[in-house]
Amino acid sequence: MLGACSSTTNQPDEQTSPSNTNENEETTQNETNEQEKVTIVYARGKDATKATEKIIEAFEQKFPHIEVEFREMPSDTGAQHDAYVTMLNAQSDEIDVMDLDVIWPAEFAQAGYVQPLDVFIQRDGIDLSEYNQGALSAANFNGKQWAMPKFIDAGLLFYRKDIISEDEVPKTWDELIEAAKKYQGAEGTKFGYLLQAKQYEGLVCNAVEFIASYGGQIINEKGEVVVNSPETIKGLQKLVEIANSSFVPDNITTFTEPESHTAFIEGQSPFIRNWPYQYALANDPEQSKIVDKVGVAPLPAGDAGSAAALGGWMTAISKFSKHKEEAWEFVKFMTGPEGQKISAIYGGLAPTLPKLFEDEEILEANPFFANEGFVQGLNAAVSRPVAPNYPEISDIIQRHVSMAIAGQETVEEAVQNMEKEMKEKLEL
Repeated sequence: MLGACSSTTNQPDEQTSPSNTNENEETTQNETNEQEKVTIVYARGKDATKATEKIIEAFEQKFPHIEVEFREMPSDTGAQHDAYVTMLNAQSDEIDVMDLDVIWPAEFAQAGYVQPLDVFIQRDGIDLSEYNQGALSAANFNGKQWAMPKFIDAGLLFYRKDIISEDEVPKTWDELIEAAKKYQGAEGTKFGYLLQAKQYEGLVCNAVEFIASYGGQIINEKGEVVVNSPETIKGLQKLVEIANSSFVPDNITTFTEPESHTAFIEGQSPFIRNWPYQYALANDPEQSKIVDKVGVAPLPAGDAGSAAALGGWMTAISKFSKHKEEAWEFVKFMTGPEGQKISAIYGGLAPTLPKLFEDEEILEANPFFANEGFVQGLNAAVSRPVAPNYPEISDIIQRHVSMAIAGQETVEEAVQNMEKEMKEKLEL
């Protein structure tokens, strides 16, 4: 364990007098303690829950010689990605530990931004078989592990139980449209449905869910661009219909997760599409007006069934950190059982250690982790397009879906343009 060997002070030689021995030992111990105190900087996006604060507090109690300074990054995942790239491209050592979106590890590894973790994992006997293998594999590139999975995500439908009875929860997108119209205004709500429709990564997640629920794909398992299909067109047409409906906010194209979750916990809508953390936030009495009034279900189905975008975040160590040993201790703690339990209880984040779904305290804080709807939602998860240059592919999707929502091109034109540009980027 880090710091264990440094607790042993230099031993005096035999000629040293007893009085000098005590004095020398005390001086050396004080100097060693001063040297041991290390500050590492942990960067992640805005955390609206208390999870990050609680994790750092618990870690610092366990490792008093390591102080963790939290640096808040942009909540917009695209802006966060770009901020990291700018910093790491300059080989800056200003951050030590960082959370990465599940789609970034391969890119960051190839660019030489992050430290491979295999030596640490093997040295400390971390059993990787205990982790969700899908989440774990997202950070495995060229045979090395570049990050540890912190939590797993999937898009879910949250609804107001005081407005919608369990048998009224919409099973299809068409049923959602009808329910959103029917219950808009109920119990003081302003809207009928909330989603993330700004031109950023969250829009890609929403688009993937609509596309997959109607049987479409963007890039298939062979790496072929297959976005221009009747199924993809039908899915995106449904997304465009909802984004332009009278039951979503007029400025829905400015909504990311914070805007949508804030509107929901303020009681402004009976339905929202969001990630699992929404449940904890909705039941936080310090922030939410709808405590104990929220249910969870799989996202509505299209012609091919329900589909949820697979998400989640990993934690990595900067290649340029000057405190990699201390950084690893924090990564190991945060992504291990203790840290993930705190994330689940205070942040509503679904663990990547499956055994934690049986933890009574976690289930007490997140009853929906045992909910059939939650389990079905995770089981319906589909990945975003897998490509070596994913940011460029994402940018193409974002731009053309945004243009379709804005009416600047038809959905048919959007998929044709996506197909052309993706093939150029992938050199197909």
